[in-house]
Amino acid sequence: MEEQLSLIDLVLHASFTVQLVMLILLLASMLSWYMIVQRAIYFRNSQDDMIRFEEQFWSGIDLSQLYREGNERAADGQTIVGMESIFRAGFKEFSRLAQQQGMDSEAVIEGSRRVMRVAMLREEERLERHLPFLASVGSTSPYIGLFGTVWGIMHSFRGLANATQATLATVAPGISEALIATAMGLFAAIPAVMAYNRFAAKVDMFTNRYDTFVDEFSSILYRQAYALRSREKKAG
Repeated sequence: MEEQLSLIDLVLHASFTVQLVMLILLLASMLSWYMIVQRAIYFRNSQDDMIRFEEQFWSGIDLSQLYREGNERAADGQTIVGMESIFRAGFKEFSRLAQQQGMDSEAVIEGSRRVMRVAMLREEERLERHLPFLASVGSTSPYIGLFGTVWGIMHSFRGLANATQATLATVAPGISEALIATAMGLFAAIPAVMAYNRFAAKVDMFTNRYDTFVDEFSSILYRQAYALRSREKKAG
């Protein structure tokens, strides 16, 4: 009875090109899993921070006090991201523009909204970090594995041409080595595609929440700007 080759033996006995393909797919899989775990933790923390800030923002706290608390945490070295970062950018610009004489309420709000939109774009970039890599792994890994399979099968049949007796046992090990490349390509691609789809949906959810917050916060700032300009007119 012939000894069956194990999976490791098949990999070790594969041609150099097939082994190179397997190595590329292994590295891509390891990197994608690292990014999947990193993104999952980041999205979970971002969602917790967003919920915490929304509860604090709608609790009736004074916006100036909320901004000062953020300053204190930033001074302690804490990085402020997410919805609070958008709030801080908008409130800072609102405070600056509101102090300028002769600027009407519409101009103040438009300037604040513009700054918040820029801050929101930066937050979207943070959310989408590593997602292009996952998309690339998910879309290219099966083809890379297929290339290794085709190359391995070609290599097996070239060896068969020089053999004195052509049997299935002669080419079976080479074909098995080649098919491992396809399996590794799918192993790398499937988790990457599933993670990308899930994270892309998360990005859409965050973006929609940020966009709604910008509209709601702009309405609050507009009322404050209108009240401030009304007091200035009465005082003048």
